[in-house]
Amino acid sequence: MSSITLPITRLPLLNPTSSSSFSLPPPPPLSNPPLSDVNNSVPVKNGGYTVGDFMTGRQHLHVVKPSTSVDDALELLVEKKVTGLPVIDDDWNLVGVVSDYDLLALDSISGRSSQNDTNMFPNVDSSWKTFNELQKLISKTHGQVVGDFMTPSPLVVRGSTNLEDAARLLLETKFRRLPVVDSDGKLIGILTRGNVVRAALQIKRETENST
Repeated sequence: MSSITLPITRLPLLNPTSSSSFSLPPPPPLSNPPLSDVNNSVPVKNGGYTVGDFMTGRQHLHVVKPSTSVDDALELLVEKKVTGLPVIDDDWNLVGVVSDYDLLALDSISGRSSQNDTNMFPNVDSSWKTFNELQKLISKTHGQVVGDFMTPSPLVVRGSTNLEDAARLLLETKFRRLPVVDSDGKLIGILTRGNVVRAALQIKRETENST
């Protein structure tokens, strides 16, 4: 199978809102226009499973806004046991993504880039000094907001994107998740590594049952 060529164009960064609440107004009805209308997406293939078949839908997502405080975002990450969050405005337009690594600027104590989206907690064999530095970073988050640390215009896929292509993209980029948007840039779901594993298991069972 040929490799995926990703478009370079990014989604436009939308203006952040002033509210930091996690309670958002109900979104308008969704549509699913042709994939070609969306930037930063993987081309859809004819037939087969799609991202929309296995993604985590919007009703189950945990999201923040650019104006959400870093402390509130970190609490949400810990409470929901996730390592990253989509960043949206009041109309569910995707304006960025943010991870625990971004919020704590962990590259400043580990010398590693946030590109691979590593976990906020030190590994078992990490030194106690590193953990102490982490505590110091948390103590400095007062007054800071998600918009200061998020990655704007992230890579996205569509619900109609071929699942195999999206899974390969997760592997090649080493991202933990890919936001799923409609043609207007509104967030409609998330495709995670866990979603892909679940899809593989389900497809395997369906194949075995059909033989």
